[in-house]
Amino acid sequence: QVQLVESGGGLVQPGGSLRLSCAASRIIFSMYDMGWYRQAPGKQRELVATVTSGGTTTYVDSVKARFTISRDDAKNTVYLQINSLKPEDTAVYYCNARSSALNYWGPGTQVIVSS
Repeated sequence: QVQLVESGGGLVQPGGSLRLSCAASRIIFSMYDMGWYRQAPGKQRELVATVTSGGTTTYVDSVKARFTISRDDAKNTVYLQINSLKPEDTAVYYCNARSSALNYWGPGTQVIVSS
């Protein structure tokens, strides 16, 4: 059974940083495009950043220059470095693995930005 497990969330003050990790198992990780999504309270889940199997990255405009997505295929792990955190970044962050035919989600990790 495919597993995606996020970690690294928590409570952080505005202006702080976090590094989220998503470890994948039972998939050929290098063949999947990986993404980070987030869902704030009362809002729809939104795409934050993606990194393709070839290493191409994309970001939603609201997080450009603050968020960095990266992947380590040797460790079957995708990362999201989040800097200059704002209260509006508060959300559950989800990892996604996508191929042409398959789509997997992790259970999410909570990020709370508050003083």
